[in-house]
Order: sequence, then structure tokens, then C-alpha cells
Amino acid sequence: MEAKPVYKRVLLKLSGEALSGGSGTGLDFKTMNSVCCVIAQAVKEGVEIGIVVGGGNFWRGVKNGEGKMDRWRADYMGMLATVMNCLALQDVLQQQGVGAKVLTAMEIGHIGELFSVEKADAYLKAGNVVIFGGGVGSPFFTTDTGAVLRAALIGAEAILLAKNVDGVYSADPKKDPNAVRYEKLSYDEVLDRHLAVMDSTATCLAMDNSIPVMVFALKDSENILRVLRGEAVGTLVR
Repeated sequence: MEAKPVYKRVLLKLSGEALSGGSGTGLDFKTMNSVCCVIAQAVKEGVEIGIVVGGGNFWRGVKNGEGKMDRWRADYMGMLATVMNCLALQDVLQQQGVGAKVLTAMEIGHIGELFSVEKADAYLKAGNVVIFGGGVGSPFFTTDTGAVLRAALIGAEAILLAKNVDGVYSADPKKDPNAVRYEKLSYDEVLDRHLAVMDSTATCLAMDNSIPVMVFALKDSENILRVLRGEAVGTLVR
């Protein structure tokens, strides 16, 4: 008998690159179908899921625009890239019979609804997956910070940080064969050791609001269900 979910409401953070299926750019619908199938199963099991998705598969503001255009304008382009990914996720989820709503940090008529806590809470309670686009609506903030902010606002019990690596390491495992993967870390350890979990603003916000962060690999989309069921997958930061 499969274990039941240990969380009622969570925030799932997906990188834009993850949606590209490893190519780094564009959208890979095989990958997206796999992820959305697992999300659909989690919703069926009673978990309320909010999603924040990055936009790096289309545009990375600080990386693509730095030195070539104003940082604030490049960041706004990145926010629009996240909305593109939100719409793609919404479409795939709806194809699988899951209610999905897109709420954006900036007003974009006919594409998504403007974010409000009350609206997000009502949609989640009604069984919809709520996909948050546009980051925090301001430049100079990452989508990691946007994910923690949305998690705090909707009262998420945990942040599921799905990445291209299977946890948090002492060094880049691709460059250092002696890199060690941590099972558990405190927020202070992450900040003191400058570990690549989230940016410092996002980490401090998670710490201040006591929201645990589970870091795991999205390569096996079933990891989402494993984390929701309380299995020790990846690295726990709390």
C-alpha cells in the first residue's frame, strides 16, 4: 500500500531548463507530460499545489542582458518568459484533466489573472493547480525569491525545489569528484557555506518564514510524489 502524502499544500519550483528536457532551450513536451502526470496524481491524492516556473529556457535576464541592455528591462523580459512557460504548463495539465489557473505578478489581460492571495487560496481549495508567473513583479529578484514569496503568501507547508541535480553538494559534482551530497542542512549552513540552493534573498526569506525546502532531481518526475509522501529524497533544508 502506497504511503499517503504528508503535505496538504506545497509550492513546486521548476526551472525553465527542466521543461526543456535537457536541451536548455525551448519546451520538451515529453518531459512536461511526465511532470504534469505526476502532478495530476498528487492532486488526485488531495495535495494542493502551487507552481512557480523559471524562464531560463527562453531568456535569462541578468545573463542574457547584462552589458547589452539595462538590467531592469532584461529582467522584465525574463518575467515574460516565465509567463510563456506558465501557459504551456497550464495547457498540458488541462489536457490531463487537471484544473489549472495562471496568476501573474503583472497585469496581462486575456492571458492570466492578476495575483491575489484570496484568489490563489480559493483556486487551490477548489482543486486547481495554480501556476504563478512573472516572478515578484519587480526586477532584481529571482524566480527562487518569487517561489518563496508565493509559498509564504499561500501558506505552503514546504517548497519542492526540482533541479537538474539530485540534491545539494559541497561543491559542483560535475567538476569535483569528491563533492559530497548533504541529506539535511540548516538555512544558516547554506548561507555560511555559500551553497548553491537558492540565492541568498530567497534563502533568508524561507528561513524567516520557517518554510522547509526539499531539493531533488526532476530527472525522475516520480521524485515529486516521493517527496510529498515523506520519503528521504535529495536534500532537506530547514
